[in-house]
Amino acid sequence: MVNSRFTEYLVYIGNVALAILIGLALGALIIWLGGYDPVKAYTGLFETSFNPSDYYYFASTLSYATPVIFTGLTFAISSRAGIFNIGAEGQMYMGALGAVIVASMNLPSPLILPMALITGTLMGALWGLIAGLFRALRNVNEVVATIMLNWIAFWIIEYARNYGLGDPRRQEKTISMPIEGRLPLLVKNTELSMAFVIALVIAILVYIFMWRTKIGYYIRVLGAGVKTAKYAGIDPRIITLYVFIIGGALSGLGGALEICGRPPTYAITTAASNIAGFGFTGISVSLLGLNHPILIIPASVIIGGLLAGSRGMQIKAKVPLEMVMAVQGLIIIALSVPGFTFVYRRWRIKKALRGGESA
Repeated sequence: MVNSRFTEYLVYIGNVALAILIGLALGALIIWLGGYDPVKAYTGLFETSFNPSDYYYFASTLSYATPVIFTGLTFAISSRAGIFNIGAEGQMYMGALGAVIVASMNLPSPLILPMALITGTLMGALWGLIAGLFRALRNVNEVVATIMLNWIAFWIIEYARNYGLGDPRRQEKTISMPIEGRLPLLVKNTELSMAFVIALVIAILVYIFMWRTKIGYYIRVLGAGVKTAKYAGIDPRIITLYVFIIGGALSGLGGALEICGRPPTYAITTAASNIAGFGFTGISVSLLGLNHPILIIPASVIIGGLLAGSRGMQIKAKVPLEMVMAVQGLIIIALSVPGFTFVYRRWRIKKALRGGESA
């Protein structure tokens, strides 16, 4: 049993390595077809992300890993419950908005940071609850509900930036978090703040919650199937609400930490450009980490390196941003495939063992 599990994970690691090579090869083809040098492009990517000789670039990688840890945890918890929640994007938007709202208030200095984080967490949880109510009470497909809520959240923060919470001196962003509400930087003159440490602690707490608490056990039982949960005396609707609320709270906290802990703006920029995409990238992080809270940490560092290295590809190889984003997306999708097939295969085995019950 142990040897079989060990072999299974070794095969998975090999598949991830193969996926990286395939993703890099396809990306190189796109870069070459666009008339640019793939060697220079990838050299720029790795020199500005996984460069141990330059602390600034590695700190940048960890700073990009921070938000996708939270959104990855959101997706992982829902996946463990058999729910495909892709609403982390909108929940992160609302968390960031909550922090900006606190920044606009005249609060005593010691209260700004804790209130920003609490408000962002609660707003993310509320946004998750809305999708949870649709699923639990009306059986609305969570993919449809969360996609709609993502767009609603996007336009809410855009409206807030233009009307009420915009910076009067810089129209391209909201009000910035005051100095009293900002997290200290772990490495001076970088974007890496205490938010990364908080993310690590939260990932460990989520692991303890999922495998050492009653509610976490109920969530995993629900993932085994609705009939299984009912047979065990669990109300699937209540656990579904827990899943969406907890997931929303995590992404909301991640959004608030982006406002409190990422220089230089400490604000939401036009079209949420500084936080957009982290929710969807978290899906890939979760799949790469096999929906496990601890494995999500190294997975987030890998994906964070790809995000951080985009600037190096532009500067050193002159690759345009649009092509860089296309290559990034291709590599991230390739990295997601082994995790998806691994999780799906184990789900099929468990489904066969319990007699074909649909989750």
